[in-house]
Amino acid sequence: MHRSQIALSIALIAVAAFAAPARRPSSRPDDSAQVSQLAGQLTSLEKALPEAQKKHDRDFYNRTLTDDFISIGTDGKVHPKSEIMGDFPSTQLAEYRIYNVQVVPLNDNAAVVTYDVIVRMVHYDDETPRYQHVSSVWVKQGDQWKLKFQQATAAT
Repeated sequence: MHRSQIALSIALIAVAAFAAPARRPSSRPDDSAQVSQLAGQLTSLEKALPEAQKKHDRDFYNRTLTDDFISIGTDGKVHPKSEIMGDFPSTQLAEYRIYNVQVVPLNDNAAVVTYDVIVRMVHYDDETPRYQHVSSVWVKQGDQWKLKFQQATAAT
């Protein structure tokens, strides 16, 4: 009889453990506000990039990209910052409509931004897919967020 009471006690403890709501580690009350603020800031920067490209604002790009920035184009090729800056005058962007933005903080100084985009060039460009998925890595240098990496994939 003693064994059955022990078995019953263990079974009740196990049931209680599974039935109890899972406890998450306590988070600071401002965590969600900080993530929301970061998402807004990085989304604004992502939207400012194509606007600067339309205006051929090289200074904005130079300030916003890290020195070791690399981009992986929809063609799968690697493009360093120097190449991006060299091609800057010839880029004729007409539309860059961002939607489905998601921001994932990695730590206090890095975050990943993903989104979908509709791209339209001034002159027809069969090498630039109209619909793309983009992933960007942003890093904080001092008090400024800078774009370190970006990859675009053609979407169907």
